[in-house]
Amino acid sequence: MINQQLLNPKSITVIGGSDDIHKPGGKVLYNIIKGNYKGKLYVSNPKQDEVQGIKSYKNLNDLPETELAILAIAAKYCTDTVKILAETKNTKAFIILSAGFSETNDEGAKIEHEIVEIINKHKAVLIGPNGIGVLTPNYHGVFTSPVPKLDPQGVDFISGSGATAVFIMELGIPNGLTFANVFSVGNSAQTGVEEVLEYMDLSYEEGKSPKVKLLYLEQINKPQKLLKHASSLIRKGCKIAAVKAGSSSAGSRAASSHTGALASSDVAVDALFKKAGIVRCYGRQELITLASVFMQKELKGKNIAIITHAGGPAVMLTDALEKGGLNIPQIKNKKANELLEKLFPGSSVANPIDFLATGTAEQLSEIIDYCDNEFSEIDGMTVIFGTPGLSRVFDAYDVIDKKMKTCKKPIYPVLPSLNEAKEEISEFISKGRVFFPEEVLLGNALAKVFYTDKPETKNIELPEIDKKTIRTIIETSENGYLKPEKVQALLDAAGINRAKEFVAETLEDALQKVKKISFPVVMKVVGPVHKSDVGGVVLNVKNEEQLKSEFNRMIKIKDTTAILMQPMLSGTELFAGAKYEDKFGHLVLAGMGGIFIEVLKDVSSALSPVSKKEAEKMIKSLKSYKLIEGTRGQKGINKEKFVDTIIRLSALLEAAPEITEMDLNPLLGTPKDIVAVDARIKIEKK
Repeated sequence: MINQQLLNPKSITVIGGSDDIHKPGGKVLYNIIKGNYKGKLYVSNPKQDEVQGIKSYKNLNDLPETELAILAIAAKYCTDTVKILAETKNTKAFIILSAGFSETNDEGAKIEHEIVEIINKHKAVLIGPNGIGVLTPNYHGVFTSPVPKLDPQGVDFISGSGATAVFIMELGIPNGLTFANVFSVGNSAQTGVEEVLEYMDLSYEEGKSPKVKLLYLEQINKPQKLLKHASSLIRKGCKIAAVKAGSSSAGSRAASSHTGALASSDVAVDALFKKAGIVRCYGRQELITLASVFMQKELKGKNIAIITHAGGPAVMLTDALEKGGLNIPQIKNKKANELLEKLFPGSSVANPIDFLATGTAEQLSEIIDYCDNEFSEIDGMTVIFGTPGLSRVFDAYDVIDKKMKTCKKPIYPVLPSLNEAKEEISEFISKGRVFFPEEVLLGNALAKVFYTDKPETKNIELPEIDKKTIRTIIETSENGYLKPEKVQALLDAAGINRAKEFVAETLEDALQKVKKISFPVVMKVVGPVHKSDVGGVVLNVKNEEQLKSEFNRMIKIKDTTAILMQPMLSGTELFAGAKYEDKFGHLVLAGMGGIFIEVLKDVSSALSPVSKKEAEKMIKSLKSYKLIEGTRGQKGINKEKFVDTIIRLSALLEAAPEITEMDLNPLLGTPKDIVAVDARIKIEKK
């Protein structure tokens, strides 16, 4: 649990402090001193009486009480040190910079576990081990550089990797990005990214707390906690972007169903981020660009004006924005003609608005005013302004700064002349501004931010289903794939429309039951998992003679225990399914069936429970959505009933969490109905 002793300690002790600022214990002490820490600062070094001008206590027992201890000593000494500090010095916060713990070997993991037990016993907080430390406006508790400018309204940054945290800050600082708090949680032995985010959520104060949060995660240990507090913060008006590095396909390789093969931990991460409203990034530069977009006024519509004095970057930005689904509308009206009169001959206001390499700061000011006040079709502006080195551009950057303060619409400054306008950019940053050095990265980021949906509501309403029947079926079933009759009963209890079907163990039974449905019928073996691969599916069986012949053949197929019969139906093949992903919960997938799932893998996903709104978004996000709507004379399917099937499937999962894999494949869709033709359900009771 994050506490005030960690965030704003009245006293800090650096254990292993050194005069050598090229060592972690020396550099962290140097950074704390240089950062003008206002509290009491102590050092413990068994070989020195003074370190960097601070009194050093050779014996830990002689130390005064200290609220926060920062350890930069070998892992093998940390347990005893933590024990002394927690038991005798009332230390309630620990930052362990040292490596050599669970990331190294079993012995290191054992030491780490012992330390956590001591810290938990004394109701203290631990950051680390194996991180770079913590940065707050109150102290600079890191052993790295650069130390960014700390601003209460800057970015909160939580990283699972110390080195990556440094590299991300190094990218952001030159662009003017400032930071409020930085937490490098390292091994997350006690406190991980999720716990820090939880604290930020629970302690959030409108107008005081930072609005932008950046996350770098290599693992998500508590996805439900992350979902809960990230979505809560975003509902409060915050913006969150995250990189989740690393994904595993091992789980999907071992799966026996379509859903299992398509689902993976990385698909679950995508689904979690979507549900929470987190913008997912795939690299450091993208994360910094997203953060810089977040620091500007919010873009309310998708129509962008590109203001430039250089044609090439404007073309590349246009391509990036349009590819991302944003518009660069043509500007043609009386006001546009009026603006054109104020520019040099050869200029264009059609959008991109090109006022030539000779354009002045005064003209730039006029253009921005017109875009903000006169062009109602414009929702936001990008301003590309560099210099070939022939003249200084302080006046132009001063205009951009002033307009960013006063304009109603957001302005995104692209300042590409990193060398020739170095002084001008430095002055621009000194005014509290963030800029974009590259236009395509900006275009991609703007589109990604604009099309990231807000979090789902806290309480998702699911349809009423027969939970009592569902629980009875689950509790009376063995682990593994359920028998067809139990699958049918579960679908009926969930209100999922299915084709009539009967299971026959003998030919005589089959001949009797086929009378309840009319020819033609479909016959499928019961038992083998992949029916088609073993010749276990026969379509369009038209009469009793064909039924007898196929039954006698199919019943001999290895592992076959019975034959399932259904009426032969037609329609567009669809798919819906679910897989339990460890820690995340149930991942629901939906899409087109047939070749679209086998080859193109055109599916969308969401974490259960799935709301009606989420199900609609799942369907609309499919590449094959036009087929669902109907195209080129082909009728579409009943989208409302497809949505209903997805949310009823989710309701079934909530009632029966023991379901580990589930396939409704195919679902047959027509303009009137959606019918489950084949279904498999696998359960695992703990």
